[in-house]
Amino acid sequence: MNNDRLLTLGTGRLRTVAAILISEVNQVVPVNRMIDLAWDADPPASARGVVHNHVHRLRRLLAGHAELTTRGQGYALIADPCAVDANRFQDLVFGARDAEPRTAVTMLRQALGMWRGEALADVPGDRVRRMLGTGLAQARVAALQDLGAKLLVLGRYGEVVTELTAWLAEHPLHEELNALLMRALQASGRQAEALDHYHRTRRQLKDQLGIDPGPALDEAYLAVLGQKRAGAPRPARPPEVGPGPVAPQASGRPPVPRPAVAQLPPPIGDFCGRVAELATLDQHLDRVPEPGCVVLAGGGGAGKTTLAVQWAHRLKDAFPDGQLFVDLRGFERPPMRAGTALSAFLRALGVPEAEIPDAVTERSALYRSLLAGRRMLVLLDNAGTAEQARPLLPATPGCLALVTSRRRLSGLMVHDGAALVTVGPLAPADALQLLGNALGPERLAAEGAAARGLVERCDRLPLALRIAAARLMAHPDWSLACWTKKLADERRRLPELSAPEADLSVEASLYRSYRALSSGAARLFRILGLHPGTCVGVPTAAALAGREAERTRRHLAELCDAHLLAEQAQGHYVWAGLVRSYAAQLVAAEETRSEQDLAVRRLLDHFLRSGAPCG
Repeated sequence: MNNDRLLTLGTGRLRTVAAILISEVNQVVPVNRMIDLAWDADPPASARGVVHNHVHRLRRLLAGHAELTTRGQGYALIADPCAVDANRFQDLVFGARDAEPRTAVTMLRQALGMWRGEALADVPGDRVRRMLGTGLAQARVAALQDLGAKLLVLGRYGEVVTELTAWLAEHPLHEELNALLMRALQASGRQAEALDHYHRTRRQLKDQLGIDPGPALDEAYLAVLGQKRAGAPRPARPPEVGPGPVAPQASGRPPVPRPAVAQLPPPIGDFCGRVAELATLDQHLDRVPEPGCVVLAGGGGAGKTTLAVQWAHRLKDAFPDGQLFVDLRGFERPPMRAGTALSAFLRALGVPEAEIPDAVTERSALYRSLLAGRRMLVLLDNAGTAEQARPLLPATPGCLALVTSRRRLSGLMVHDGAALVTVGPLAPADALQLLGNALGPERLAAEGAAARGLVERCDRLPLALRIAAARLMAHPDWSLACWTKKLADERRRLPELSAPEADLSVEASLYRSYRALSSGAARLFRILGLHPGTCVGVPTAAALAGREAERTRRHLAELCDAHLLAEQAQGHYVWAGLVRSYAAQLVAAEETRSEQDLAVRRLLDHFLRSGAPCG
């Protein structure tokens, strides 16, 4: 729609090119990236000319209403961001997070009302829909989840049931939304329906994904059981979540009092390994001053949250006044504001909505005042920056903040005395155990060599291993050897390690880390995709990028901070196979052929001069 005039784009690739430019309005989109997104398979030799022609047609269609400019080796659509539905949707959702519940419900309904089907449903091409539409689809689900939560706060349970039942009829595997529906049914006095819904969802997850329910569904299930079977013993499955009925203590000791706030997610059922990391965390806990802060830093999909939750549950008895938890979504767009998280914490601590201050500094001061004299554990998951986490740190002896992030958050170490624990790949034996927990020891033993190969193809990364295991469980006739061989092809590895039904993929996880980089570090990361090895030194990286050594050193340090590279020895850097595959994919998509050729020539010249490919 263009000033109330409908533009006819047809159903072909012109619509795809338009979608790419609109989704990245006011940003330069390289022609190579447009080609990569617009063709699912290998693009034809004429692809660049086809894109140029489509851009020319769009420029004529938009004349007088928006500007489509040529910028270097790409194009930029210059327009008011609010003219794009996706941006208006995000603005409404973002604004609703700080609004009082009734206003938030109105804003969220307005945002969700803008949807007229699946994201980019009328845009041809699977790849462009996957790369550009997945984030929008996830934001839509998050908005629906926020709406349901606000309606529950307002006691409008029937509306939650109506909204979610319609959505889940088409998307039955979203666990958080299923859990929200169960809570609404329970609050409406329909416990039997809530339990039936849990068991039906559990069967669907097992049949279609080969997995058991996650923390959200398990917690909702236990909540319904707790109301339906007052006084009944806790079932063996699902695992314990939060504070249950007070258990009698051995040797006649008095019972531990139930904490007022218990927001920790339940620990994952098949947690394994991480013995060294748990021991290091215990050592840091003994050394850190009170109030303490520990940062768990690692790459996307490394299992930071799983480890943090596991350790936090081990420490629950040391914090009898309760545990607070928030996902700060630090690498999402937009991330959660510190003020929003503080508002949620204050409500959990008993502050009425009307008494929560507007200013972040005042919210932080009130929050710290309420923690004074208490022993509480605060788990800040997925922090993007030190500044996002700092207002949420307790200031009282007896409290501990546990922060997870893809970055090291050096600011918390320098200014707040935080300890750092790095979460890397699993040990080989632990990675095999994780795979065996899902597939069964018999299947693993039957193809031991293939299983070890699969573990290494997944870089011993928990997210990749869980996705691989889910796909293999869904296809018990698949050979581990055959699938491991398929993952040997670097071009197929990232697409194979995805679970679209659950909106999970290794590629999406890497993308979140990549888009948070500075432009210089992002370019260096792409260019490193042309390097033939797994180790690179500062001089080699500088030659490849065509930049001076000191500037390259700073960008390499940023990539290490983001856990996309690791400094193996001073001045020498290594990266994992999946990360390298992603860099190779990016350089092919976002750098022109001439820029790639020039970088390779610089690299070869450097090798000839130095004779040290890793130097």
